[in-house]
Amino acid sequence: MKQIKTVFLKDTGISGEEKTDDFFSVFLGKLKEKDLQKSVQLAKTEFVGIYDKGIVVKTWPTEAVYCNVTEDDIDTIINQTLIKGKVIDELLYHEKSRPSRIVLRNCGRIDPENIREYIANRGYSGLQKMLSSMSPDEVIGELKKSKLRGRGGGGFPTWLKWDLTKKAQADEKFVICNGDEGDPGAYMDRSILEGDPHSIIEGMIICGFASGANQGYAYIRAEYPLTIERVEGAIKEAYEHNLLGDNILGSGFSFHIGIRLGAGAFVCGEETALIASIEGKRGNPRPRPPYPSVKGLWGKPTTINNVETLANIPIILDKGGDWFAGIGTDESTGTKVFALTGNVKNSGLIEVPMGTTLRQIIYDIGGGVSSGKNFKAVQTGGPSGGVIPSKYLDTRVDYESLQKLGSIMGSGGMIVMDETDCMVDVARFYLRFCVDESCGKCAPCRIGGFQMLSLLSGITKGICDDDCINKLELISQAMANASLCGLGQTAPNPVISTLKYFKEEYLAHIQEKTCPAGKCPDLLNYTIIQDKCTRCSLCFKKCPVNAITGSREEGFFIDHEKCIKCGDCYEVCRFKAIEKK
Repeated sequence: MKQIKTVFLKDTGISGEEKTDDFFSVFLGKLKEKDLQKSVQLAKTEFVGIYDKGIVVKTWPTEAVYCNVTEDDIDTIINQTLIKGKVIDELLYHEKSRPSRIVLRNCGRIDPENIREYIANRGYSGLQKMLSSMSPDEVIGELKKSKLRGRGGGGFPTWLKWDLTKKAQADEKFVICNGDEGDPGAYMDRSILEGDPHSIIEGMIICGFASGANQGYAYIRAEYPLTIERVEGAIKEAYEHNLLGDNILGSGFSFHIGIRLGAGAFVCGEETALIASIEGKRGNPRPRPPYPSVKGLWGKPTTINNVETLANIPIILDKGGDWFAGIGTDESTGTKVFALTGNVKNSGLIEVPMGTTLRQIIYDIGGGVSSGKNFKAVQTGGPSGGVIPSKYLDTRVDYESLQKLGSIMGSGGMIVMDETDCMVDVARFYLRFCVDESCGKCAPCRIGGFQMLSLLSGITKGICDDDCINKLELISQAMANASLCGLGQTAPNPVISTLKYFKEEYLAHIQEKTCPAGKCPDLLNYTIIQDKCTRCSLCFKKCPVNAITGSREEGFFIDHEKCIKCGDCYEVCRFKAIEKK
């Protein structure tokens, strides 16, 4: 069968979807002119791992990556690369050290809706190897060699979780893929499921074989319609090719996968709450032990892994555990996918080897702080994580190093903040999220979270005294020690870490009634500096409550009693004549 070549397009600039559509149409038109539309597949993609390089074109099987491509370059790409198979040096993308791609190895490289492209890129090779020559113990042994740890945030050894399920005695066992991604700003799991769904299916089948399960469930957020569509399509394709179902590839092993949709509750990311949700119950966590590996779905032994963990499994089995263990650090092996967002120039999905420093991620890959202001902190681990200040920028990103700083790896959220971000307000934002998402089952989380949120709100309004800090610390300890599940136990982390590294900001709010970052409205006053004011009247026209009075002849003044501190006047002033403090 004749090989169909593929061209992937992605606009990594800021020109928008319209420019990409025009480029796509011109490229397609050129292919038709040369009667190549049947032998060359043209597709848009979201995953290229390159930023700020205009339109990027990736060709397959040539594996050429071209950046800053214009419509004038299309003929050259078609004639030289697609027809003759030659690489165009002038357009070729060069990078000192390209990030390792293990989890995202197929994202942006294959059509996620075509199982043949996955298979052509060694997809299901690990499964075939396992079914033809390995025992469950040998599979778990390879995972043990790899030292793969759970990528959902806990970092529990994957091989041990599988082994516990395998050794549990039961007439039925289950495998669950946890795709309930709920962290603010996180989209790692969604991207993997949409860009390479077959890797998750293959990982689940391998897990089922190793742990003794014949039924799996992919638990996916209902808010991800494209994800659901892609996974459903991939499952259907796998059944059609005898990679799912009874007697897979004639091996005698059977495995089935169904999809269950999450109803949007953050707490259902916790494994026991997720299990309750699949069973049709309210998504409340339960005490552990017994752990799901021993007593999980419908009381049967159940292995639960998150999406990124499962995406690593096929390539580990294909290339071996020792190969995987050679990447990263001694205790944190492999790579980690992060959603790099916030005040950073090159926001997006990245994959880096474990042990990469925060400085390398934020500055070498992220391009530094987008506002041009000083870097202040980075939040890792989502609502359950902590903030890490600038003095620890050279910290290696691995489980142990982040824990020492009072943060966690989490599922992979990483939010960059600059000097205009208020750490008290950041802590309040994450705590409000945890309070809203608490299931309310246990008092430490339900009551403690609300009390901490009330204290933080009081601090941002300047109505708390020094004892507020002591109360925050006491409640944090109580929640961490007594909450039923991980949500309540880790909810105080943003407060604990901001108090540890930015206590002076808390004291400024409490004692001086000021917000050093200029973020908390109740502690701000706007004043017009008469010497700088050009009397252009823009602030006068912009004020929504008529708190600015005066005229071009007399000058303009702000009535602090009427001012609602919206900041519109400050933003509109072109001459830095309005001061906020």
